[in-house]
Amino acid sequence: MKYRNKLFSYKKPYDLISTQKLFNKAVLENCKYQYKNCTEYRKILDGMSFNPEKINVNGDIPDNIIEKIPVIPTLLFKRMKMFSVPERKIPIKATSSGTSGKNVSEIGFDLGSLVCGLKMVLKVGRARDIFSLIPCHYIIMGYQPHKSNKTAVTKTAFGATLFTPCLSRTYILKYKNGKYIPDFKGVIGKLKILEKSSFPCRFMGFPAYTFFLLKIMREKGITIKLPVGSKILLGGGWKQFYAEQPDKTEFYRLSEEVLGVSEENIIEFFGAVEHPVLYCDCKNHHFHIPIYSRVTIRDVDTLKPIGYGETGLVNLITPMVKATPVLSVMTDDLGILRKGKECGCGNPSPYLEIVGRVAPESLKTCAAGAAEMLKNI
Repeated sequence: MKYRNKLFSYKKPYDLISTQKLFNKAVLENCKYQYKNCTEYRKILDGMSFNPEKINVNGDIPDNIIEKIPVIPTLLFKRMKMFSVPERKIPIKATSSGTSGKNVSEIGFDLGSLVCGLKMVLKVGRARDIFSLIPCHYIIMGYQPHKSNKTAVTKTAFGATLFTPCLSRTYILKYKNGKYIPDFKGVIGKLKILEKSSFPCRFMGFPAYTFFLLKIMREKGITIKLPVGSKILLGGGWKQFYAEQPDKTEFYRLSEEVLGVSEENIIEFFGAVEHPVLYCDCKNHHFHIPIYSRVTIRDVDTLKPIGYGETGLVNLITPMVKATPVLSVMTDDLGILRKGKECGCGNPSPYLEIVGRVAPESLKTCAAGAAEMLKNI
């Protein structure tokens, strides 16, 4: 996929204007491949009277090609497998739900997508200064790896510990007797030890777990001053815990009060196994759209694209993955797309604001499965 490779090799990760034509070509290139090699995907496109073969990838591609490509709800991937290459040739598969979830998306990642993903992470991460040669201790507010756990969020959390040389990994969710059990006491004990370390500490994982840990520590009167350079990296979302989600300023204040980690050292990520693009917040904590994806907000009733500042379903588009037809997916998130100039950080790319979810309560996702355990604390 030459256009995909060119896109992910582009040096500026937020230059949407200069890469728009290249993005369109990469999207159509991917769509043609999926159409030829995935029977289920071809049936969907035929059923919606969309034939990518009729569009010349080397010609003038319509600007609205992104909106015209049929959108697949992430729910469909939770109910059926769709692969565009033989499964034996897929080096990595990842699932979207917790290990106890019944609705699981299984997404295959081809070698090319993994290489593209590495290029993307390096560029986006460098822009947010998340890489360092200084060794760190990691507190992972998520699942301890286990052979039965193939969730993308577990792989991502482990991968994030490679942003610096890793001295140790401590997990909040320990695998015992066939299930995951939260170990807040163990994490607090580890933090008391790391307070005296010569090296910084980094949190990585679910924001809900991190927030509840901070609340528990405050209620117990436990305050810790983590070493200089310590950071909190958040990923996974709040899912059904939107009602408990605090105002960001409250979270930042609590973090500094309990751990001594200030707002500028708190970084949040957004993504999904069905859309493995890295969205990393800016200094104003907004998710600007990188060149590797586009976001369309759709009306909840008509599914037609709507404009900036309007709330609707989040449609995510990326030509990154070849092994599974996740070219254009509809999430269960409600979001708003805003113009880059409204942010004030200097990044001209539009940014996505997630405001809620519309998924039925029975639908479990990776963060939802973990959040369910919090109710038992």
